[in-house]
Amino acid sequence: MLTPEETSRLKEALLEAERKLLQNAQVSLQLSRDRAADTGRDSIDLSISEEMLSTDLRLRDREKKLLSKIRGAVSRLEEGTIDECEDCGDPIGFKRLLARPVTTLCIHCKESREEQERREVEVVRAELEETALEE
Repeated sequence: MLTPEETSRLKEALLEAERKLLQNAQVSLQLSRDRAADTGRDSIDLSISEEMLSTDLRLRDREKKLLSKIRGAVSRLEEGTIDECEDCGDPIGFKRLLARPVTTLCIHCKESREEQERREVEVVRAELEETALEE
């Protein structure tokens, strides 16, 4: 259970992260508008501009997902469940929450998931290597 001070610190961190993401989104939107108005460039400039736009869109997509996680964390904070692991129900430590306020897993469950993901990657890699050797 978080103390009122810890809850307040987490809420401040989450709202600040949300504010920064929204501010970055406004800047990106303005840059996209400026880029669309830019004319009279050669093919290299256009190519570079398209690549920058593609990168910007991928970044916006990641920021959109993070914003959703932040808003979910604020909801869990208000419900009083932000410090409960969604897998095992054990407490998530305040230091972990402060470092990664959007987390939904205790450190043990997070490490278990990462180990499982590593094993799955190793299986796929071994299958690809086996397929390559057969060819």
